[in-house]
Amino acid sequence: MRLVFLATGDIGLPSLEALIASKDHELVAVVTQPDKPVGRKLVLTPPQIKVRALEAGLPVLQPEKIRLELDALKALNADVFVVVAYGQLLPASVLNIPRLACLNIHASLLPRHRGASPIQAAIREGDFASGITIMWMDEGLDTGPILLQHETVLQPDDTGGSLHDRLAAMAPAALAEALALISSGNAPKIAQDHDLSTHSRKLERAHGKIDWSLDALRLERLIRAYQPWPGTYCLIPTKNGVQATLKIHSAHVVEHSDACPIGGTILSTDGHLLMACGSGVLELREVQLEGRKRMPAAEFVRGQGLRAGDVLS
Repeated sequence: MRLVFLATGDIGLPSLEALIASKDHELVAVVTQPDKPVGRKLVLTPPQIKVRALEAGLPVLQPEKIRLELDALKALNADVFVVVAYGQLLPASVLNIPRLACLNIHASLLPRHRGASPIQAAIREGDFASGITIMWMDEGLDTGPILLQHETVLQPDDTGGSLHDRLAAMAPAALAEALALISSGNAPKIAQDHDLSTHSRKLERAHGKIDWSLDALRLERLIRAYQPWPGTYCLIPTKNGVQATLKIHSAHVVEHSDACPIGGTILSTDGHLLMACGSGVLELREVQLEGRKRMPAAEFVRGQGLRAGDVLS
């Protein structure tokens, strides 16, 4: 079959590699988002999807609005559009272009965690499993019928980064199975139970601010879920009396006998950094003060003069 691959996020790279190497299908073009300014110097940077596609000699389209590229898309004569983390909703005028289907590779077990941040949501909400869903696309947000799903059990130390990479690696096999089913004419269309759906919003840095009134287990999951993006942080008092941002890279729930009614209170700095939460105690293990290097929390507290009883906001 003739395929067009629409992707922007790095989660699509293993699937792109598989389609480039495929002997069963012909990848005729790649569609991705326009190059964007990156970093403090705002260097115009292409998506890695584009970089790899050009290395493979594939035509690349980068429309600001895909609905304005209908003629170019139609000229590709595609049987199937394969979409993963593309970054634009596809209108009906685009969905109707391929001869057989528009398929979406979604990083959750739909209908749970529709939307922009399903990987982080699965860890944050304490799900038992996540996975890859291959879905027939419609005009809704991840609402189309399910073709198939591949599942993975979440591990106690999974982070947003580790789960992202595992799901990215799972996607090519799921996609190959889905394309084989379409080629054979036996691909199922399983309607989603919309009553079971949840929505995961697009994440921004502000969503990583720690609310110490939450229980320790929920905060531990949130810290793992938001590592490396958008990250988690709180504010701490410094020696000159100004508050600074403290990034929290890892933490662990611990048993502790001291009760404290105020979440955010430091319970101990004796070789570690123990924080009172709304319920339970969290040990911060790896932290990073703004403008400084990442370091073990025990090393950090020695240089900051923090004491038991101090309250972090």
